[in-house]
Order: sequence, then C-alpha cells, then structure tokens
Amino acid sequence: MEYFDFHTHAFVDSLAERAVGALADTSGIAPATDGTLAGLKRVMTKNGIGRAMLLPVATKPSQQTTINNWAAEIMDGQIFCCGTVHPDAEDAVAEVERIASLGLWGLKFHSEYQHFRPDEERMMPVYRKAAELGLFVVFHGGWDPFGTDDVLATPQSFARLAERLPELTIVAAHLGGMKLFDDVEDCLAGKFGNLYLDTGVVADYISDEQLWRIISAQGADKVLFGSDCPWDHPEKEIAMLRRLPLTEEEQELIFHKNAEKLLKISAC
Repeated sequence: MEYFDFHTHAFVDSLAERAVGALADTSGIAPATDGTLAGLKRVMTKNGIGRAMLLPVATKPSQQTTINNWAAEIMDGQIFCCGTVHPDAEDAVAEVERIASLGLWGLKFHSEYQHFRPDEERMMPVYRKAAELGLFVVFHGGWDPFGTDDVLATPQSFARLAERLPELTIVAAHLGGMKLFDDVEDCLAGKFGNLYLDTGVVADYISDEQLWRIISAQGADKVLFGSDCPWDHPEKEIAMLRRLPLTEEEQELIFHKNAEKLLKISAC
C-alpha cells in the first residue's frame, strides 16, 4: 500500500526545538519528531510513507513571506507544501498570487492561532483568489489542544463556506471538527462536493463506529489520510483506518489516490 500523509508539520531547523517544545509544554503531548524536516522524513520512512503534505501556519502577518519562501525551497518528490496567509495581512490576496507563483499547492489556515472564523466576509477575496489560481485551502477543524475552549473553526462554518463558494476546494482537517464529530455528521459529511475531510490526529478522539459512519456518509473519495505528525504517530491513523470495513479500493483512495487526484499527480 502506498501512503500520502496529507497533514504534517515541520519547522526550520533553527526554530524547531523551541517551537515543538513550547507546544508540547502547553498541550502535554509528547511529539513524534523533533520538529525538523529530517525528523519528519525519518518517521515517514519508518512507516512506509512515500509522500507528505507540509502545512505551515503564519501566526503573525510578518511571518508569511519567510515561511512561504522556506516551504518552496524544501519541496521535492517526497515533500509537498502548502503556503500560508495571515488573515490580518494587508497584502493577503497578493501573497496568494505569490504562493501560486512559488509552486506551492494550497493554503493552510488555523483559526485558533490566527484568530478568525473560516466564513468571515473579509476572507472571501482571499478564497476567491485561491480558487481562481487552482489552490485548495486546508483548515484546522474543531478543538485544538494548544488553543482555548472557544472553537472558531466549526463544521457549521465549513458548511457555510462550502455552500457559498462551490468553486473553492476545501480540506477540513481533523475529520471536519475535532471533538465536534456529531456536528460533522449532522451538517458536513457527504453534503458538499467541494469539501474533503482529513483524518489528522483523530485516532484518540473518535470511536471506530462513528468514524465509519462519517466516512460512509462522506464517501471514501473525499477523505484524505493525514496524521498531523509530529502531534500523532502516523501508524495510529493507519491502524485506525485499517480496522474499518473499507474495501481495498476505498483504502487506496484514502491512503493516496485522493491526494494524487487533488494535486493532479501520478502514483509513485
């Protein structure tokens, strides 16, 4: 089986120890890597993961240019990268254009770190530009162990956005809403053709029964394997999905073919 992990993180070497250490201290979660790109690749090799999508996040407008330049530099046949735009940046739309010119594949947003709701009106020009340029958008979804209890990225917000901008391809991480899986079932799963769900770091938070209901409603062709490494070990999400009564074809879709189709690339 080929694996494309659609939800991973790493930091520039000079910042990795401090960044991962601070997040680990806040959350109490022991990271699976040291936060470096080399550390991520070691975990990928250990788990037979051939390719991965790196999802950087600018927590301040001043960070987006540097982060996007780094993301473009590290891409190779194994590592694919999204870019990042901060909602408060005055040049957000222009940075989307630059992200496309750098060859990055999409945009990553994290409402809990960037302090915005996915369906805010001010974000529509950014999303429309992304759609125009063929970039997908990835959102953190639901509760975050590093954030506050005020969840900003809810399944309802993704539903409103998907309905308003059907031309925009949306990836709602953490199965559309960490710890909000009942809401995912009610208002999100299987209801929008432009929306994907990824499985990042949900193994410890959802029952196999509910996961199976959500994937069945969503359709295996709109689910992406993701681990959120280093915040979970990829083998946990792989084992979680393999426990389900998925056909071999459905497993292939989730583990790598949906990612390949989304990126318009061929199999390894």
